Amino acid sequence: MPAPEAVRRGRPRSEAVEQAIFDAVVGLLEDGVPLTELSIERIARTAGVGKATIYRRWPGKEELFVELVRSVEPRDPVLTGTSVRDDLVMLLEMLRQRGLAKRSSALLHNVFSQMQAYPKLWEAYQNTVIEPRRRLGLDTVRRGMELGEIRDDLDVEFVNDLFTGPLLLRTVIRPGADLEPGLAEQVVDAVMEGLRPRP
Repeated sequence: MPAPEAVRRGRPRSEAVEQAIFDAVVGLLEDGVPLTELSIERIARTAGVGKATIYRRWPGKEELFVELVRSVEPRDPVLTGTSVRDDLVMLLEMLRQRGLAKRSSALLHNVFSQMQAYPKLWEAYQNTVIEPRRRLGLDTVRRGMELGEIRDDLDVEFVNDLFTGPLLLRTVIRPGADLEPGLAEQVVDAVMEGLRPRP
């Protein structure tokens, strides 16, 4: 009998197989198939894999769709923690890049518009993508308050909204608004100026 450490548990994840599955979903969406009609069976058949291959990687199609969207979005920033201002700029720059990606990607535009009409998928996206990013912002604002760089007499969520609001306004409510380079720095500097601790 081989030693316990030599026993392989399960099959290794194959990037080629995962890409084939992603490509199958993208191809079906580009052919006009609505998200609600994309079954695991149909995706597996299109990708040329078995259903079990998909279920070994994702519990269901909601998780598969969320990971697909994440794969074509800009990566979350790795915050340095050396400067509250710089970390906030990195977070807002990521929002700006996501806005640009959504405008240039027919896939992202299509999926986002459909996701909001598909509560289970929208909830999965909120929980696994949006919420962790929001917590990064809240943690950075709290650090700014603890270091005396941001007023600490205001609600943390409210302050975080002041930073993210302008970017969300331009990417969601006014999708045609400018997302020019330097916007993240401009927003962070203006908001931090207004949030300096009072004497």
